[in-house]
Amino acid sequence: MKIRLTAVIISCFLFITSGEYLGAQSKVWTVNECIQYALDKNIQVQKAQVSNDISEINLNYAKSAWYPSLSGSARENFNWNNQLNTTTGSTVYKGTNGTNISINSGMTIYNGNKIRNNVKKSEIDNEADKYNTDVIKEAVSLNVLNAYLQVLYAEEQVKNSNNQITSTSEQLNLAGERLKLGAIANSDYLQVKSQIATEKQTLAIAQSQLAINRITLMQLMELHETKDFEIEHPNLDSLVNQKRVPDPTEVYQISLGIKPEVKNAELLKKSSQISVDIEKANYYPNISMNAGLSTLYSSSQTGSSFGNQFNNNASPAIGLSASIPIYLNKQVRTNVAIAKKNTNNAEFDELNVKNQLRKAIEQACQDVTSSQIEYEASTEAYQAVKESFDVASEKYNQGIMNSVDFLIQKTSFISSESNYLQSKYKLIFSYKVLDFYSGLPLSFTNK
Repeated sequence: MKIRLTAVIISCFLFITSGEYLGAQSKVWTVNECIQYALDKNIQVQKAQVSNDISEINLNYAKSAWYPSLSGSARENFNWNNQLNTTTGSTVYKGTNGTNISINSGMTIYNGNKIRNNVKKSEIDNEADKYNTDVIKEAVSLNVLNAYLQVLYAEEQVKNSNNQITSTSEQLNLAGERLKLGAIANSDYLQVKSQIATEKQTLAIAQSQLAINRITLMQLMELHETKDFEIEHPNLDSLVNQKRVPDPTEVYQISLGIKPEVKNAELLKKSSQISVDIEKANYYPNISMNAGLSTLYSSSQTGSSFGNQFNNNASPAIGLSASIPIYLNKQVRTNVAIAKKNTNNAEFDELNVKNQLRKAIEQACQDVTSSQIEYEASTEAYQAVKESFDVASEKYNQGIMNSVDFLIQKTSFISSESNYLQSKYKLIFSYKVLDFYSGLPLSFTNK
């Protein structure tokens, strides 16, 4: 009975674990899942988030300068010396001990608004770091989307290559039967047989490219290579040939208000401007307030207890101090000048970021226009060649067309089909890049 119960438990366990394993195997990744997984695992994104944490810590540290400092100290001293014994008249080597305890506090009252500006600068740096993280996330997302499309494209190439081999195999069987009947020459049969070898080679290349594209996508996701990796095949028909007429100026204006690289550059410029004020604060006096309390005990004071000495020797103190810069060997002036130059660099960086964004948008808009024209041309060519190939196939099946002429038509059809497929995915990616700059989500849904 125990053996049977154990077997049942083991069987249930194996069923559950195998079910989980099969479930993991059968997972089909959507493009959004791929992007999110990549964002969760990407090292650069994680490092950027650590940088965000550091800037948050620096912000809290800058704010703490508003509050007074507090420190305490304690010291115990032991001393030995010769002392005269008045009773015996002899000297005795005797030791004494003393205890000193103090508490001190200090607070900055005025330092040329340096604390205020440090806090303001830390807040801006913290916000800029967050936008920098968004820049990295957007780059990762766009790369994953592109890799996802490349896998879909490669899969269609493999599918088409298989279909061509299946079709040519049927034609080879037909050519073999005609050869036996003496209806065609052996050279015609060999032409078809050679075509199959060529198409198998094309299939091998397509399969190799698919494997490369799958690994590229998994590596971008920081996912370990696995043969069970599958992606969703969304309906992309609604995304092609939307006949867009993008306006670079309009898209650029939208991007200026939403793109994190622009926000990051603007904030870094503000931060550098505040750095100038921080350095200028060193021209002004630094006024601070100090307070303290100290007391002591000494064993040499006979007749007075530890507690009484602590109470009687308590010494509170309070005061103001001012540090006035008079001549610092041009140190302040030099630091201010360098801070101003850093501000100039930050302004150039901001301008460069905006210029790069404008150029990228202009290129993206042109890519959409060119890709639409290319797709329309390849679609028209593909449909025309397909009609011609269908007629040629019918003629070949009826024995009206020889193998050489038929294979010329088929080669043209395969080339046209490949061009059509390539232009299709190129157009889809160009749309997604334009959506990216327009602030639309990276997904395979029509806007």
